[in-house]
Amino acid sequence: MTTVSLLAARTPVTRDRYVDLLRVASLGVVVAGHWLMSAVTDDGVGNLLAVVPELQVLTWVLQVMPVFFFVGGFSHALSYRSLRRRHPDRAVYAVFLRGRLQRLLRPTMAFVLVWGAVALAVQLLGGGGGTTGVALRLVAQPLWFIGIYLAMVAFTPPLLRLHERFGWGAFGALAAAAAAVDVLRFAADVPFVEFLNFAFVWLAVHQLGFLRADGRIRRPAVLAGAGLAGAAVLVALGPYPLSMVGMPGEKISNMAPPTPALLCHGLWLVGAVELLKRPGARLLSRPRVWLGVVAANGIAMTAFLWHLTAMLGVYGAMIAAGLELPEPAGAAWWAGAPFRIAAAVAVTAALVAVFRRVERPAHDAGAPVPGTGPVAAVGITLCLFGVLGLSMVGFGGLLEGRTATLVAVPVSAPAAVAMALGGWLLVERAGARRK
Repeated sequence: MTTVSLLAARTPVTRDRYVDLLRVASLGVVVAGHWLMSAVTDDGVGNLLAVVPELQVLTWVLQVMPVFFFVGGFSHALSYRSLRRRHPDRAVYAVFLRGRLQRLLRPTMAFVLVWGAVALAVQLLGGGGGTTGVALRLVAQPLWFIGIYLAMVAFTPPLLRLHERFGWGAFGALAAAAAAVDVLRFAADVPFVEFLNFAFVWLAVHQLGFLRADGRIRRPAVLAGAGLAGAAVLVALGPYPLSMVGMPGEKISNMAPPTPALLCHGLWLVGAVELLKRPGARLLSRPRVWLGVVAANGIAMTAFLWHLTAMLGVYGAMIAAGLELPEPAGAAWWAGAPFRIAAAVAVTAALVAVFRRVERPAHDAGAPVPGTGPVAAVGITLCLFGVLGLSMVGFGGLLEGRTATLVAVPVSAPAAVAMALGGWLLVERAGARRK
């Protein structure tokens, strides 16, 4: 029996399998959406939603990243509480961070090191301009998600305490803070204040996972309806665009930074997936379906990190072979989409086969070590800023000192890589248990 089969067979009856399905499905939808929306031509890389604006309404269903963060909140609450029960007399923060981040940071650091080495080699050989430069920037974009997720893990203990005391009130406070930020942004024109909503909006969605862990989402239909209505009103009457994903060249985005419209969108999605919980549980009672979910969960992060690399590789092969790239959204483009996506799936599978072992977490015995919490906090802070900075600056311009602005601070790729690696090592060392 394979490792995956053993894991599936040994799944406790008490495990909420629907959460595992949501985790895999949300990442799968994001990956498929990126593959489909990428409109690559000889002039560069565009977005299908900009070419066909009528399709932007589909993002109200297919922008499912809030579901992943919601599931993260649920899992983090269970994990942290489990540690507190097993070690009530010890500080468990460092162990919690390391345990939650192993399967996230190890494949991420492998991705960063490999692409950093490739980018350096390309630039030393005199490349890195034109389409290659665009590719070196684009492959790092999925790292923004890693950075936000790091913040969610880091803030789980204090926000879980607020949840345990105030319940829905803690979520309401975060939502109100997000609304206040946009009032200051649009009404008072306060500079840089909008970046606070990277925390307030996504942490509010994460807080919904805490509520689910305690069984406090009792009326998902009301939640979905209120979220959908709120998003519609904000888009119709406010300054927010229709698309729930970022669009090239737009002055205001619902994603960067996130807006109250995106938070309402998250409420709608959370309510919708909760309404599907019972049929989802029935589906997962089938052994083959559950086996597939277990297998997908074991490689999900690796596939997510490398899926844009695969897509750009497919287009690069087409260009190298002298094939004419079809005009985006034209008949030839739509006809070739299934073949391009199938090729991207195959390349992603090959990359997963190479890097999947990095995603397997190590297991430590022993108890948490007192006094390591501050070290772990410094580590995750460095890692967070490094990963977010790298998602913005990309791997291009390593030798030229190219920078991007993270909030109000210019960050170069080498500095971002150094922060990310250094922070990861601190988290690993601080969270390792001693016998």
